[in-house]
Amino acid sequence: MKTIAIAGYSGSGKTTLIEKVIPCLVMAGYKVSLIKHAHHEFDIDQPGKDSWRHRHAGATEVMVSSSNRWAMMHELRGAAEPTLDEQLAHFAPCDVVIVEGWKHHAMPKIEVHRKLSNKPLLFPEDSNVVAVVTDEKLASKLPQFDLEDAEGVAEFIITHLGLRRSTLQAVK
Repeated sequence: MKTIAIAGYSGSGKTTLIEKVIPCLVMAGYKVSLIKHAHHEFDIDQPGKDSWRHRHAGATEVMVSSSNRWAMMHELRGAAEPTLDEQLAHFAPCDVVIVEGWKHHAMPKIEVHRKLSNKPLLFPEDSNVVAVVTDEKLASKLPQFDLEDAEGVAEFIITHLGLRRSTLQAVK
């Protein structure tokens, strides 16, 4: 399982880019998973539902399962947030995990930047940035992609992570 981060400041377009890149990777035959870091409290459960009631009664983990999907909610109950590596260990085998967030974590990153955001670039201070997706031309030797070039970004991910399959493997 290979990982690559899509990193940048809030409002830069990370989620929109990822939403366009994932189908490109899937159509190319790759199994893709994603982990998103939230900087604030969030809840995927709905107040009043059985699973919500069980968590609020004190259960540390609650799994909801159906014929279409399953989800696990784990309450930290004061424990430290697991590291990215600890969280990645929960994933089923896949070809690539896209990591949204963790912009200060040491891993290959594709930076998403908008000129009008007035936010600083992560590179050149962050040597883990391997490409930039932006709406402006930057003075950098890093590969650069337009914000609308999801296919180019997907191709870059495949090449950069060495995901190329032989013709024989792709047929299987």
